[in-house]
Amino acid sequence: MTETPASGDTRQPAAAAPPNRGFPSPFELPTPDGAEGWEELYPYYCLISDERRAMEEGKFWFFDGMHNPEPLYPFDTIMTENWWVAASQMASRVWPIPVAMGIDQRLVNGYIYVSPNSVTDPDQIAARHEYFARRAGHYFENWDEIYGNWVEKAKDCIARLNQIEFRPLPELEPEETVFGHRGVYSSHDLLSAYNRLIENMLEMGSYHFEMLNLGYGAYLTFREFCQQAFPGITDRTLTQIVCGIDNLLLRPDDKVRELAELAIQRDLAGVVLQHDDPDAMLAAMAKAEGGAEWLEAFEAAKEPWFHFSTGVGYDHSDPVWIDDLRLPFIALRGYVEALQRGEDIRRPLERLLAERQRVTEEYRALLPTDQDREAFDGLLALTCKVFPYVEDHNFYVEHWHHTIFWSKVRELADVFVAHDFFDDREDLFYLHRHEVYDALYDLLIGWATGTPPRGEVYWRPIVERRRRIRDSLCQWTPPPALGTPPSVVTEPITIMLWGITEKTIEEWLGVDPAAAGDVLRGVPASAGKVTGPARVITRTENLYSVHQGEILVCRITAPSWATVFGRIGAAVSDVGGMMAHTAIISREYGLPAVVGVGFATATIRTGDRVEVDGNEGTVRVLERAAP
Repeated sequence: MTETPASGDTRQPAAAAPPNRGFPSPFELPTPDGAEGWEELYPYYCLISDERRAMEEGKFWFFDGMHNPEPLYPFDTIMTENWWVAASQMASRVWPIPVAMGIDQRLVNGYIYVSPNSVTDPDQIAARHEYFARRAGHYFENWDEIYGNWVEKAKDCIARLNQIEFRPLPELEPEETVFGHRGVYSSHDLLSAYNRLIENMLEMGSYHFEMLNLGYGAYLTFREFCQQAFPGITDRTLTQIVCGIDNLLLRPDDKVRELAELAIQRDLAGVVLQHDDPDAMLAAMAKAEGGAEWLEAFEAAKEPWFHFSTGVGYDHSDPVWIDDLRLPFIALRGYVEALQRGEDIRRPLERLLAERQRVTEEYRALLPTDQDREAFDGLLALTCKVFPYVEDHNFYVEHWHHTIFWSKVRELADVFVAHDFFDDREDLFYLHRHEVYDALYDLLIGWATGTPPRGEVYWRPIVERRRRIRDSLCQWTPPPALGTPPSVVTEPITIMLWGITEKTIEEWLGVDPAAAGDVLRGVPASAGKVTGPARVITRTENLYSVHQGEILVCRITAPSWATVFGRIGAAVSDVGGMMAHTAIISREYGLPAVVGVGFATATIRTGDRVEVDGNEGTVRVLERAAP
């Protein structure tokens, strides 16, 4: 019953890389043509600095294409800077995790690189363990109650965000303000609304990571127990033991399936299938017999489930379902067509649960003592209890909350447009949030004095220059890693979410992305073997072109891509570990997947015929498409 670990599936410490083996220095990377001066887009603390060259070259940096696959807009750095503090303080100061000291980050040519910090001193590890055991134990023992309170905190934060409003300043202060004797006026309201917006974002960011490290930590503890008890057990087998757990990130796709079933039941399939444009379909549905009932169900499904980003919620430019219905409606048509063919469109949950029970019982039976079985049962029960949070928190935070946050930022941008600072609401995103505060105060001064604010002539050329710079940065391909390879990786999120292990690093060191060949290796994230044509997705808008049976090849998937998983044959991603969204969604849909490949989008082209082996963790290009 023992298994041979597949590539990328073990976390045994590797020997330190020889001094001459390493990744490029972040100081030696060329600036893309047209992007000279890109550093001005970002705060000083986000940048690689010559004053700390020895330290920064001595660290291992890997590209976080999972959360930000493109160069950051200046305002969007609030997301990365948010988790820089929030995630790191949980590992370093709140629990603290004995062997981990947070995750550092830098921007290189506008792309985010991160570096896990480790604790190596045995005395410090022992001292931190005492705090961690007491604090984590409290959360584990009271998990259900704490998580219930967490949900209420998250919903309250979302409700308060919804209440924030931005309006252009009036020609004269309203009389109700004057005669109400408030003593503060529209200028104060506008500035305080912006402050509350930023504080609300950072508050939710703190909630985001309150329990996340513990979720990963519980799984890692169970994993380490199983690796010792069952030598050679693969991560793919371990995930079979905890798969089939309902999570909120699958609920939006479930709602689309329900709408498809309702369309069939009410004889409205023709209305759904006759219109590619969502607005046209909704207009036709309003006129159709029985369409009112379908539209009522559609409106009910939208709140909150269509507050769903086509990205991971960290980039304002990613379309969201509530504003752009193309992705869910493409899925809706696909489900209606499948139902017309008599197919079952439900996720294979029963099969997953049956397989989970079988694998669990077979491995449990191998344990030699009652004490071992008791430990196995306890660790598995804890993992299954805390694991839903690992995914569920994403819906509250990165989708529901962040979708509303970006809409509120655009409301603020409309104020600047109304006061002639910008030509378009999207221009605001070329300012960092600290610069926005200055621009707001400039606007208030002009309103209060009647003197045209400098912002009317100051920001337009800056925005235009930054737009050109960012467009040039988009043409650059970031290498997967920079700096000095570590001898060991201990930070839980780095291992579980990004899939960065000593084995991953060794494989990256041995691969030339320009000559990677026809066989790529990664983490076997979901079992099965499938052959089909590749569909390479590097931008969200390419999702709408995915065809039935194609192999999805991407940097990383977002949870909202679950609607696409009803059409694809398998998934391959450049980044990600066993708990990345690509891996989890693939397992829940019963599709083969290989993640953490590193160079898939750089070496595979749309139309290439590829074989994805989710058992062994390999992706083979069987036939190259014509250029």
